[in-house]
Amino acid sequence: MNAMESTERDESIQPILDAVLDGRRLTTDEAVRLLESPDLASLARAAHTIRQRLHPGNVVTYIIDRNVSYTNVCIAYCKFCAFYRPPGSEEGYTLSKQELFQKIEETIALGGTGILMQGGLNPYLKIDFYEDLLRSIKQRYAIHLHCLSPAEIVHIAKVSKLSVREVIRRLKAAGLDSIPGGGGEVLHDEIRRRINRRLTSDEWLNAMRIAHQEGLPTTATMVIGLGETAWHRAVHLERLRELQDETGGFTAFIHWVYQPDNTELGKNGWPKASAMEYLKMLAVARLYLDNIPHLQTSWLTVGYETAQKGLHCGADDFGSIIIEENVVTAAGVPRIYPTEQKVRRLIREAGFQPQQRDTLYRPVTNRRVANVP
Repeated sequence: MNAMESTERDESIQPILDAVLDGRRLTTDEAVRLLESPDLASLARAAHTIRQRLHPGNVVTYIIDRNVSYTNVCIAYCKFCAFYRPPGSEEGYTLSKQELFQKIEETIALGGTGILMQGGLNPYLKIDFYEDLLRSIKQRYAIHLHCLSPAEIVHIAKVSKLSVREVIRRLKAAGLDSIPGGGGEVLHDEIRRRINRRLTSDEWLNAMRIAHQEGLPTTATMVIGLGETAWHRAVHLERLRELQDETGGFTAFIHWVYQPDNTELGKNGWPKASAMEYLKMLAVARLYLDNIPHLQTSWLTVGYETAQKGLHCGADDFGSIIIEENVVTAAGVPRIYPTEQKVRRLIREAGFQPQQRDTLYRPVTNRRVANVP
């Protein structure tokens, strides 16, 4: 994977990279400088060195899970979302238990270990709906429930007239195992006010803080291409690192590229972030987030080739086989998902050894590799 070697050389960033490689923490101002540099090759080499220190060997992990969108009814009205439908829409839905059980059974049959379940901010669903749903799943299936983003949890607290902590405690007692990072976007309210009407940066971070305090691990996420600057991106990393210093509850950092098709922003000619921007963000994240163990490369929004390059920019995980996804595909990404065999082949082609893992990044062994559709 030598395509990055042709990027423009920038000698001015080498002292920063040398200092990080010597063990000094990257500052936020330095992160801005690196994000603005055209020298992806040097960033990638430094990030890959750090990745190898954190994860010696040549293994790249992946997961088999299913992204289930249990409802598309939502009152957030985010300008970057093509998935939601307002209350009362004829196209609105909430999955029945039987529909969800069928999806879980299909996932388990394909070697899946987890369900990533998120949905809209549905004003008709309160805490008892979620408790009953989680308990019903756990009574039937031995599967990890990675569910309900901070946006949903804050919403559930509001409509149920409960505190965020009480909601998290009750959901955990009902079977919630971990929380995805949906709704992170960019953790700066100047950007958030432009694109959505849901939770603030502090609300997202506070929900994550409480989840960690209550013993629930979570993932840290980001979306680039929403009109943010390099400074906004660096501040996002800063806020994640600060919270991780406090709680240690983030298992991984995952960022992806905003998809403009079929969205309100896209109708105004909003451009997509480039592959170069994506890879630089990945490399700088690995250099900056010294306390978050795993970084994922996102083939769904950048394609297989860029995702493979991401494995040389600090990522140690190739993400999910997925089986199903509804939010990003609503914004124009084709519903073409790779088989497990293809993901393993892509990882090998990039020069690494594939290993299935579960939601908490533990290796999954003793199963035959299936041709997951």
